[in-house]
Amino acid sequence: MAHDAPPRWDRRMQQRLARGEAAALGELYDRFASLVHHLAYRILDDEDAADRVTREVFGYIWEQPDAYDPKHGSLRSWVATLTHRHAVNRLREVETASVTDGCPASPQQVEAKIRDASAAARADYIVTSMPAPLRAALELAYFHRRDYRQAAAALGVTEDEARRRLRLGLQLLSTANAGLPDPAVPPDRGRAL
Repeated sequence: MAHDAPPRWDRRMQQRLARGEAAALGELYDRFASLVHHLAYRILDDEDAADRVTREVFGYIWEQPDAYDPKHGSLRSWVATLTHRHAVNRLREVETASVTDGCPASPQQVEAKIRDASAAARADYIVTSMPAPLRAALELAYFHRRDYRQAAAALGVTEDEARRRLRLGLQLLSTANAGLPDPAVPPDRGRAL
């Protein structure tokens, strides 16, 4: 499914990377390293593994700059997708190694852990990507336990507007499990999640 054209910065960055501009990789790293590390850590729950995935993702981008196609979405989404793939592959390797070392985790348990970690990482990504007014309303409601009236007062908006923001934020969050594999279907290791 093709999306609207990405911002000009995304297209220019892809072109600069394709030309081999090291400064472009530095800019990309400055812009997305915290996102990559956070998503990898959210899936792997291991600081060193998240660091390795961060290096792998930016190494892949440097070696394969033409893999990003601006026609398919934003550079930010592509980088997040790469991070997800690398982190899930690393988690599978770690979990599979522990299964072969005699730990009781079954392949189904491994896949369930991957699904849960993927959904949590996707929810984090959705929250950090949503517009600030929606994020602020959700934070007030869920982290500060405010109802929509209290959120409206804190945000300086009408109660209807606070309800609208909360509803839209929750609708966006409800997509966190969208696109994740069906637990009843064995994973195809050649397919990206």
